[in-house]
Amino acid sequence: MSTIETPFTKADFQSDAETRWCPGCGDYAILAAVQGFMPELGIPPENVVFVSGIGCAGRFSYYMDTYGMHGIHGRGPALATGLATARDDLSIWVVTGDGDALSIGGNHLIHAMRRNVPVKILLFNNQIYGLTKGQVSPTSERGKVTKSTPFGSSDAPFNPVSLALGADATFVARTIDKDKKHMPEVLRAAAAHPGTALVEIYQNCPVFNDGAFTALTDKDHAALNQIRLVDGEPVVWGPDDARRAVVHGADGDLEVVALADADESRIVVHDARRENPALAFALSRLSSHPDGPTPIGVFRDVSRPVYQADVPPPAAPSAQDLHGLLHAGDTWTVA
Repeated sequence: MSTIETPFTKADFQSDAETRWCPGCGDYAILAAVQGFMPELGIPPENVVFVSGIGCAGRFSYYMDTYGMHGIHGRGPALATGLATARDDLSIWVVTGDGDALSIGGNHLIHAMRRNVPVKILLFNNQIYGLTKGQVSPTSERGKVTKSTPFGSSDAPFNPVSLALGADATFVARTIDKDKKHMPEVLRAAAAHPGTALVEIYQNCPVFNDGAFTALTDKDHAALNQIRLVDGEPVVWGPDDARRAVVHGADGDLEVVALADADESRIVVHDARRENPALAFALSRLSSHPDGPTPIGVFRDVSRPVYQADVPPPAAPSAQDLHGLLHAGDTWTVA
């Protein structure tokens, strides 16, 4: 692999704020990956903005030596949309959590993706409310016992990747906090995408939901459960003695079968560039919870007009116009 020439280093993107998450929190690994990857873009830190909301992930913007905005709960995509509309010269990133993005912020999230606003959204998913001490979140599995659901949650969880594909997001991906190689690869692909990029990052919360993704990260289980999606490649994975494949079933659904028993003509070949998101959506539904075969990687990467890219910025009003407006009385007549 060739070395990427860049005038910047990781240190250029590290703020002097003390990093404060719980020991062992997956946020540390994500922060290190982002700080290590940002120099590759060749963009000066002063042209980069990190927008965050409420939750443990909300601290992220303080630890990046870039511009940052710490907004109120769930409003990160809305703030980023306004910023992207006014400043098309900036690289804008939203850092959010499963509670922040999918509960009070759900409306803002889906409309940012629908509009294809040129922002990158990193959604940390630990399937729990961490900052407020362990309540059930919109991605917690059914039956989850927490302080807010002592008898087990009766809610069906959101699948963030399925949600993004349903909102017709043009770039949708998933990665894992502990995978130091895979995460930067996904971040590079997201950064190269001109429109909205949604990256779900499975992130361990060692205090309130430890081991939620063990089936995907433990060395004895990861090879069996991690489905690495590679554009143009058959969806086949697993250790040599237990190779498996995703195939098109007779009824049109996708099925997981032993590779030795698979009809080669029915094996799914991943196509992230396919305009119709149906196949990517079906892949996202292979496992209802990350304790079984779960796809990671880029699900979809397609082109669509970027929000307001072809709309010229409005002319700045003159001081005389503003003075007239402010002193026009209590009502205005718009022609």
